[in-house]
Amino acid sequence: MARTTDSDLAPHELRVLVAVADTGGFSAAAGTLGLTQSAVSHSVRGSERKIGAVLFERGRAGARPTPAGEKAVAHARHILRLLDVLTAEARGAARSDAAEGPLRIAAFRSAALHLLPPVLQRLRARHPGIEPRVRIVREVGRGTAGEVADGKADIAIATLGGSVPLPPGLVARGLFEEPYALVHAAGHTAPRSLPLVDWAENCGSYTRDWWAAQDWIPKATVEAEDDGAVLALVSGGHGMAIMPALSLAGAPDSVDIADLGPKRPTRQVGYVTTAELAGSAVVRALVRELRADPGVTGSPALFGTVSTPTVTERSARSSP
Repeated sequence: MARTTDSDLAPHELRVLVAVADTGGFSAAAGTLGLTQSAVSHSVRGSERKIGAVLFERGRAGARPTPAGEKAVAHARHILRLLDVLTAEARGAARSDAAEGPLRIAAFRSAALHLLPPVLQRLRARHPGIEPRVRIVREVGRGTAGEVADGKADIAIATLGGSVPLPPGLVARGLFEEPYALVHAAGHTAPRSLPLVDWAENCGSYTRDWWAAQDWIPKATVEAEDDGAVLALVSGGHGMAIMPALSLAGAPDSVDIADLGPKRPTRQVGYVTTAELAGSAVVRALVRELRADPGVTGSPALFGTVSTPTVTERSARSSP
């Protein structure tokens, strides 16, 4: 039987590391954990001694992870989550119902608004023991996949194939291709003459080749924080935008949407999780519901509710 060594970290030590990182200080972590500040400080010093690296920079403003600390905290989150999964699945298996417990989901805004609600409704109906917890994360930089890599989410709804490589240790699977369309204020007769409204998530990493070949697209004169703000600005007549289908779900009648043609750009939407959590009952249950959704099969049904009929109908009033 394997024996623990002096260098092994116990679960309570991992929880202290995560709490300090989450709260930004030893005192705040102590309050969260119900410990004294000296106990938290002692635990962190012990972990640093076992690992052989300084994990937190201490200062008057609190404590923040060093590069070594960021790695340690990310692994601590993963280990603690696997311990939770172990307990939940063992209990569930004893009752012949293994899918139960919390399920942490990270999603970009339009996926959280338009893709997840029906999926989660079916998930709750079939697995009432699962407790979905959704965090909306901007799909910039490491985006939603970074939440999984850092141990803050079990699964992410993410855009795949961008310029930022997938963090190591993660697995990704595609769900569907999401087309882009031109959107502008309703009734405008020359939408391509309008200034461009853009936002960080709508960067050219997904559509670089197509974007570079379009000499009619001007440099963005207005940039917004999210696609909802872009749509509001476009609706108000401040410019045109090129937006993916999920962002156009439920678009108001004050805008027209035009198809960009057979060579229109697309981006791949999928999910990202860890190799370990991919086999967990809660993640597998969500993946089944994602794939059961009409949208993730690549059928016209996805964009029947998100964009294609809308594009077809409104393109009759406006062509790009």
